Amino acid sequence: MAKKESTFINMVFVLFVVAAVAGLALGYVYNITKEPIAKAKQAKIEKAIREVLPSFDSVQAPYKVMSFDGTKAKDSLEFFDASLNGQYIGTAVNTYTMKGFSGLIKLMVGFKPDGTIVKISVLEHKETPGLGTKMVKPKFKDQFFGKNPADFNLKVNKDGGDVDAITAATISSRAYTDAVKRAYQTFMKNKGGNN
Repeated sequence: MAKKESTFINMVFVLFVVAAVAGLALGYVYNITKEPIAKAKQAKIEKAIREVLPSFDSVQAPYKVMSFDGTKAKDSLEFFDASLNGQYIGTAVNTYTMKGFSGLIKLMVGFKPDGTIVKISVLEHKETPGLGTKMVKPKFKDQFFGKNPADFNLKVNKDGGDVDAITAATISSRAYTDAVKRAYQTFMKNKGGNN
């Protein structure tokens, strides 16, 4: 069998074929997984809304509201207004902060019409296991429930606030509190958005 000479053109052709096959395979996998991933994300959001708001029978389509956190940041938070028997009962706010020890922390915060926090659900984080991950534990997150930030200072004790920080995870505690504060300020500025 004759040995083919390794020329520049042969190498470029082989590289092109390998890249084309890899690109097609990647595109195929993306198209197959795109819909299940979107459905899983939507299911996670719906579960979080049910978790953070009292009983409701309908939720309006989500809408974006420009964040109000005292900065000039140009971003928006997603609002979900809920009602029971046609009566507005509260809003779930999809909020986030980039101030976590490992960056992004996403929360869903439920508010009654007067701004009282109903519950909070952690949607996403990459905090240190055993430290910052304790933000999902009742010992930390339950201290926010039933509190109205108008009377409850959304800062950790170390910074003069009312929030008991997670031991050895003050940065994560501050970030969590920051995300809740952004949601509260934006909610109050918009008073439940569409209602």
